[in-house]
Amino acid sequence: MASETWESGNSMELSLEHFGVPEFGWRVPLDYEFPEKWGPLKGLRFFELIKLIPTFFRYLKFVWKMWMLGRRPFIDIVPIPFKTLYGVPIGGIGCGAINRGWKGEFCRWSLTPGIYTYNVVEVNQFIVRIQRPNQPVYQQVLYPGKVSNKHLTQSWQWHFPGDRAHYHGLYPRAWTVYRIPEQDVTLVCRQVSSVFPNDYKDTCLPVGVFVWEVDNHASTPVDVSIMFTWQNGIGAPSDKNGSRWNEGFCNKDTEGSCEGVLLHDDKSSMRCTMAVAAANQEGVKVSYCTDFDPNTSADEIWEDLLEDGHLNSSAVPTYETEEGELTAAAVCASDRVAKKSRGKMEFVLAWDMPRIHFKGNGHSYNRRYTRWFGHDGKAAIKLCSYALRSYSRWEKAIESWQKPILDEESYPAWYKSALFNELYFMTDGGSIWVESQEDQASSSAGDRTQDPSSRIAKLKKDMGMFAYLEGHEYRMFNTYDVHFYASFALTMLWPQLQLCFQDFIGTCVHATDDESYYQIASGQPAKRKLANCVPHDIGDPEEEPWKRINGYYQHDTCKWKDLNLKFVLITFRDFYQIQDLAFLREMYPKCKAVMETAKLQDIDDDGLIDNSGTADQTYDSWAMTGASAYCGGLWLAALRCMVEMAHILGHEDTDASEYSALLDKGRKSYEDKLWNGKYYNYDSNSKTCMADQTAGQWYLRACNLTKDRSGVDIFPTDHVLSALETIYQKNVLPFREGLLGATNGVKPNGKIDYSASLQCEEVWTGVTYGLAAHMIQEGLVKKGFQTASGIYHTCYNRAGLGFQTPEAILETQHFRSTGYMRPLAIWAMQWALENRHNRAASEDTTN
Repeated sequence: MASETWESGNSMELSLEHFGVPEFGWRVPLDYEFPEKWGPLKGLRFFELIKLIPTFFRYLKFVWKMWMLGRRPFIDIVPIPFKTLYGVPIGGIGCGAINRGWKGEFCRWSLTPGIYTYNVVEVNQFIVRIQRPNQPVYQQVLYPGKVSNKHLTQSWQWHFPGDRAHYHGLYPRAWTVYRIPEQDVTLVCRQVSSVFPNDYKDTCLPVGVFVWEVDNHASTPVDVSIMFTWQNGIGAPSDKNGSRWNEGFCNKDTEGSCEGVLLHDDKSSMRCTMAVAAANQEGVKVSYCTDFDPNTSADEIWEDLLEDGHLNSSAVPTYETEEGELTAAAVCASDRVAKKSRGKMEFVLAWDMPRIHFKGNGHSYNRRYTRWFGHDGKAAIKLCSYALRSYSRWEKAIESWQKPILDEESYPAWYKSALFNELYFMTDGGSIWVESQEDQASSSAGDRTQDPSSRIAKLKKDMGMFAYLEGHEYRMFNTYDVHFYASFALTMLWPQLQLCFQDFIGTCVHATDDESYYQIASGQPAKRKLANCVPHDIGDPEEEPWKRINGYYQHDTCKWKDLNLKFVLITFRDFYQIQDLAFLREMYPKCKAVMETAKLQDIDDDGLIDNSGTADQTYDSWAMTGASAYCGGLWLAALRCMVEMAHILGHEDTDASEYSALLDKGRKSYEDKLWNGKYYNYDSNSKTCMADQTAGQWYLRACNLTKDRSGVDIFPTDHVLSALETIYQKNVLPFREGLLGATNGVKPNGKIDYSASLQCEEVWTGVTYGLAAHMIQEGLVKKGFQTASGIYHTCYNRAGLGFQTPEAILETQHFRSTGYMRPLAIWAMQWALENRHNRAASEDTTN
């Protein structure tokens, strides 16, 4: 049977944990109002605005050029509309995503690669019908928000009391608990997506499962029906383009069956079939409606459900819509729940968009899941059936992964929530994961001389190609200077994907692209890609990613000072994690090539690379001049990694000797030129205290490589600790009582350095997480957690920026660039915590 007997007290007094909701995660009542009013950054200080006037006009010229080509610019100058409604997204990695808000609305869509729409589709709802013997029928839309569709407003019963429901998000799952005391019923909706570590099949599936549990607290049985309504489309104007049609289905499977509706879109360039379905279980009756118009006939389906708790199923396909028409469908599950018992109904949402392409109208790619479900566009039913019979296995894998972290008493509660919920970006960050067929893998951008029989070549063929956006507003795939921070999530959870990611970047090192363009920032000409340097990104979705790399026209990134060094550091970090010599052998020559380019950036032959006096690194509007703490530290760390890699590969007498000599020379210059007794100066011209000044040491400590091979610190330990303590005192504590995060740039007197750049006064969420990780690695555990906590509490609890964590927040209650890659750096904190634990265990064993 679909119910189990249980005893309980008053349903309104039971805790959420009683209904199976975890203790940790992001939890709010559905009538929650965020205490602070935040908004996107809209204006600049006068002196900043004056400096940027030429850049602004060059950007407008660039936008006009893109518009003439039918393309969007790689960065939106107008921020996307800010809404405080997002929740745990639905779907796997790289298959497109649908965000379901914490109040229950389906509200952000990224099914087409690189394109987001932010439409709340009001007809997409769960509706409950409850009937007890000799009592009036209760029927209610389980949504507390406002609705603008007048026909829906008049036809359906809205405004579920928000104070009677709670949302609990812990990616990749979410729970909503609805208390209906007048019916002695509690409903629990559990949302499940198939995302968990070290899985490279189910994790890519375009499905979401909704498990509804019905707790009958009364001493009499109750008939309960849950109806799931769904519009054919994503709430965009294209929904009315016509050529959409629906059909019912009943799938009999050896391990279970399901019934529902397929919603076809045959007119868009990348055809998509969606499916809504419910599982046939003993005691549960499934019915469906293939077609209703939410603008004209929504009252008919409401009355159909109200009449007897079922829908009048018909599998006959509907007519294709005409231009201007909408169509929607519904599936319903009904169950009689015995007294003092619990019933269960299972729903699934799936979408099948098997072949994708980009605006460049180039190659067509098969999404990863098609390897098992086919690419003929007929997989939606199979996906539904597979999800319904597999989700319990997924949940066991998710719980096995999360439980050790959730049970760790030394971790703060907010951290447990943030660690998993920031992973939303793996699904909802525009990620694409496609098959790497031989003809697809050949790229004019990359070096494809790799031995096809090599271990890495076989891995790429098996894993395919993966990419994710820098951000919802910053539309470039695999932006590498940002991935430097975010990559800890990938290498800890899906290391095979990280290896393929890093390998492709390596194939681009020797690539060239002679396209000339004028930099938006300076107006100076530049080439799109030069040889022997790391690309900024692997392309813009408005062009052809993987084939046209470097879609960023703001600066000449071929001359940036951090990209080459980050490539070396990530390569060694990945090797340290997986201990794969084949990977190291393949990457080492490319590391040597980019280090040769980096050597040329040492203008005064002091062993340190020099910044050019422009914004030539990830802080792309904050100029650095001469020796700098950030790039100089990365340079020394990269040299140390090169020494180690050379020794591992047997190049002790050649490469290792050369890099060691350069390292000795460079670290003396670094200390002489930048150390001021408390911290490292921002650069040769500024004593600003930079939050990110110890990034090089952070990576070295993450790999237990902080000393040279003779046992001498690369960065003196007392200097590192002093710098971190100073950052904590100057950049963290003075701002909103230490609950904002780490402000990027603060003068020696403790004031923000407004004179340099807007980026000085910003708190970069991902940089703060990385800084916190470094603090933890150096033993400042409490201060690390305190530093990072400001990001979580600001975004999730005060500002309504959860599940859209921005690149930057400001003390003025403004933010920049929502939905950004860099906050995945919170997984560097987990890396640090586990690394400390492993070191302590090793020392105990030794002692």
